[in-house]
Amino acid sequence: MNTIENMNFMLSGNDISRLFDLDFQLLHDSVLTLIAVFVLFLAGSFFFFNPARKFLEKRKEGIANDILAAKEDKEEAARLKEEYEAKLSGVDAQVQEILADARQKALANENRIIGEAREEAGRIVERANHEAELEKQKVADEVKQEVINVAAAMAGKIVSANMDDATQERLLNDTLKEMGESTWLS
Repeated sequence: MNTIENMNFMLSGNDISRLFDLDFQLLHDSVLTLIAVFVLFLAGSFFFFNPARKFLEKRKEGIANDILAAKEDKEEAARLKEEYEAKLSGVDAQVQEILADARQKALANENRIIGEAREEAGRIVERANHEAELEKQKVADEVKQEVINVAAAMAGKIVSANMDDATQERLLNDTLKEMGESTWLS
């Protein structure tokens, strides 16, 4: 039967017993369609799905490698952090050691400076005492010179006046009064 006649036959309402006609042509077309779909699936799998799977597998490996590298970096960072913390605690100890060293040097320097100052003060006092001795010696020499001058003056007066003892004693007392009592007291 012709497809148009079939349609007319169906539309006329005569014998609508078979709605789905399972004939050889339908089976043949269905099998060919299934084979074509399978071939297309294999071709699509080979050309599209396999590269996509390979890409996803590479991506999965890359992500796993990144995670592993990140874990190693994290462990390295933790190790470095521990090293730096250890160094920082060591730095505190070094700072304390340096400060203690500086204090010791400062105390030694202070003691040296104080010793030098005491030595200098001793030298100054010694010089002052020496200068005082020299000044005393000088004053004593001046007094002696004055006494010699007085004695010479008195001797000149005694010789020129040829005087008696009373006159000599009066001249001596007058001379002593002229010189002053402060000269003989020092």
